[in-house]
Amino acid sequence: MRAARGALAVAGLALLGLAACSGPDTPQLMNIRSSTNGPDEFAILPPKPLELPEDLAALPEPTLGGANRTDPTPNADAIVALGGRPQTLQGGVPAGDTAMLAHAARYGLAANIRPELAAEDLEYRRQNDGRLLERLFNVNVYFRAYEPQSLDQHAELARWRRAGARNVSAPPESDE
Repeated sequence: MRAARGALAVAGLALLGLAACSGPDTPQLMNIRSSTNGPDEFAILPPKPLELPEDLAALPEPTLGGANRTDPTPNADAIVALGGRPQTLQGGVPAGDTAMLAHAARYGLAANIRPELAAEDLEYRRQNDGRLLERLFNVNVYFRAYEPQSLDQHAELARWRRAGARNVSAPPESDE
């Protein structure tokens, strides 16, 4: 009887250990993918008509990120579809935002900022991926992992009000 309990305990521990080893290599904090079979409303764009060139040998070699003969201005088309005016862009930045961009970039720009931030965020999420049972039962720990970096909006509003700044979009102060 005692040996059976010991074997059962070892089997249970082995099963828990095996379950803890499964799953993706990168931690998944939020499920932002749709689980339905419906269409992606942002992927539906009316295509422009295809054109057959007179000489197929004159077609350029396809390049990643290169121009598309049927859709030469996809960014401008997206801006128009969302109600913007593409002619106001200067180097990908709206004309009214060039001064703000110059001020933000006054200390220089890092060309590899996106991969660098992605690597740092992945390391942070690996260090804060939850406790054993949270990982075992795939519990979402996103908000708790990033809680030290979040802003307490009520305390910040109170701080600005004490400083005398007005915020017309915030609810009025209560008399309580």
